[in-house]
Amino acid sequence: QLQLVESGGGLVQAGDSLRLSCTASGRSFSNSAVGWFRQGPRQEREFVASISRRGGSTDYADSVQGRFAISRDNAKNTVYLQMNSLKPEDTAVYSCAARPGSHYSRTYREYNYWGQGTQVTVSS
Repeated sequence: QLQLVESGGGLVQAGDSLRLSCTASGRSFSNSAVGWFRQGPRQEREFVASISRRGGSTDYADSVQGRFAISRDNAKNTVYLQMNSLKPEDTAVYSCAARPGSHYSRTYREYNYWGQGTQVTVSS
């Protein structure tokens, strides 16, 4: 079992940066791929970024490629999402999710464990 807790959200202006953290409890975190997803107002949940269990491979949605960076520190049981050049359309609740194994996915249904989410609001 894994429990995930996100932090780092907030209200920022367009062009600012934020770093989200996803901290896990549970010994299997280092053997789990992790993804970040977001859901804006009246929108479907969408994939943002994912990282393999060792951190050697990453994947990004086109909308955030070049602006966001996902990383992890397994010694701290934490995955980070560095978000730069934020835009109003990045406004959403951001959630992290984990799935045991090496496969990192863009499909939220493939993830077993979820955090409660953290709100990111970008004003223009």
